[in-house]
Amino acid sequence: MKPRLVFLVGPTAIGKTELSSRLAKELNAEIISCDSMQIYKGMDILTSKPALEARKKIPHHLVDIVSCGKEYNVSKYRLAAIRKINEILKRGKVPLFVGGSGLYMSVVIDGIFKAKTEDADIRQRLYKEAQDLGAHKLYDKLMKVDPIAAQKIHPNDVKRIIRALEVFAVTGKPISQLQAARKGLADKYDIKIFGLDMPRDKLYKRIDERVDEMFEQGLVKEVNKLLKLKLSKTAGAAIGVNEIKGFLEGLYDIEEAKGLMKRNTRQYAKRQMTWFRKDKRIIWIEITNQEETAKIAEKLWKKLS
Repeated sequence: MKPRLVFLVGPTAIGKTELSSRLAKELNAEIISCDSMQIYKGMDILTSKPALEARKKIPHHLVDIVSCGKEYNVSKYRLAAIRKINEILKRGKVPLFVGGSGLYMSVVIDGIFKAKTEDADIRQRLYKEAQDLGAHKLYDKLMKVDPIAAQKIHPNDVKRIIRALEVFAVTGKPISQLQAARKGLADKYDIKIFGLDMPRDKLYKRIDERVDEMFEQGLVKEVNKLLKLKLSKTAGAAIGVNEIKGFLEGLYDIEEAKGLMKRNTRQYAKRQMTWFRKDKRIIWIEITNQEETAKIAEKLWKKLS
């Protein structure tokens, strides 16, 4: 039998962290973070990292591994994740990936490009073009050179549009074609992906409540400390950094900062669900505020069994 890999994914604030601890006990698993921001040190409240107490009870991997001044990318993540998979399996345990970064999940399962696909000068030129002309102009370009990729990317998702155009400029091939040729882990492992879903109004309420809690926990102090460092471009993109920076600079009051962070987090959750819903491999679990974590864990355990 193939070794098993389990993924627990879904939008921010839906309850993945609490559920993952219970599920890990049922599976005899160790948790691998599948979150593009929890890798950074010093962003504890900002990225809603699992509590230290929970991390002591169940091993968590790929959390707090990079200085927030350093860049990090999917290639580095995939290499680190595969190392952790092998280590966990050698201990006779199940690797349980938990997080909301769809791209990180994809590169682990489906692989990554072998050919060189990056060029900093081309990327910088495309970012300037997006700034000068708008994202829609670049999206139109992408529709012409790679309509398959364009259909999977939101017209306002500048980062992914530029990435697809960069790959085409460097390789002369559409990113969709290279993605189709990637070699992943499906042949080696029994992969199960569970996605948590919730009615949008309830999810948005949870997001608003979480943001309020983050401010109560000292988010402003944490971000103020981070802003005194030289944040990498990727770390600086964490939701909350720019919103609180505006408050600290006196551009608006703290309630406005909270409102902006709630709005931007809701928009991010919507993008997460758009990504995950396109993946037909995901087994969806509908949850409500009334359901206890134990009941949800039981549902997942039954589906795995």
